[in-house]
Amino acid sequence: MAETDLWERSSQWWQDEFTEGADPEYVEQIEPLFVAGLGNSQRLLDVGAGEGQLSRRAREAGVATVVGIDPTDNQLTVAARRGGDVAYIRGSADSIPLPDGSFDCVVACLVFEHIHTVDASIAEVARVLEPGGRFLFFLNHPLLQTPNSGWIDDHILEEQYWRIGAYLAEDETLEEVDKNVFIPFVHRPLSRYINALAGNSLFVIRMHEPAPPPGFLAIADEYQAASTIPRLLFLECVKQ
Repeated sequence: MAETDLWERSSQWWQDEFTEGADPEYVEQIEPLFVAGLGNSQRLLDVGAGEGQLSRRAREAGVATVVGIDPTDNQLTVAARRGGDVAYIRGSADSIPLPDGSFDCVVACLVFEHIHTVDASIAEVARVLEPGGRFLFFLNHPLLQTPNSGWIDDHILEEQYWRIGAYLAEDETLEEVDKNVFIPFVHRPLSRYINALAGNSLFVIRMHEPAPPPGFLAIADEYQAASTIPRLLFLECVKQ
């Protein structure tokens, strides 16, 4: 099955589970970090915008011009219906159909760990950013959320610890995140992202590794014991 077809089939699940206030990690953590990271930005591109929740939030925060790009028809249809004075276009992260230097801010939220063309996509982000522009880059934490990582309760050694999977190995998995909902995940070590950013004159000025927020812990009993293990990595970058 083509990757775009997977996203089309999972789009309703995403809308139901992660938008319109349904997901405490977005409400309590991602959106506040995003708004703070915007600074004085006035022209934002939302890469992998989905149904537009961060795009709408940017407009609410006072960003004058917001454009969202996504390859999924159903996401774009719902985004247009939900409004918010945002312009949406169909397209992919590795081929953004917009001019050089069009934006003073780009956000990609939980997108790059699902796509193959990481180098071309980061190059496109740099291309459409003006010098001094900001790139707000949200990822599932590449170290602590590596595939096969998790909380281990060792009854033989009487120890509890967070197991890290094969961190250095780039790997793709197709995960069933809900019944009959399959999402591709591409794991890369953090250095892979940092070097690609630096190679395109995008330099990290601030890194955030927030603890899981209270609303998430309240509904994720299995994560209580690992509440000091971040799920999210947020890199604030500037184009030199």
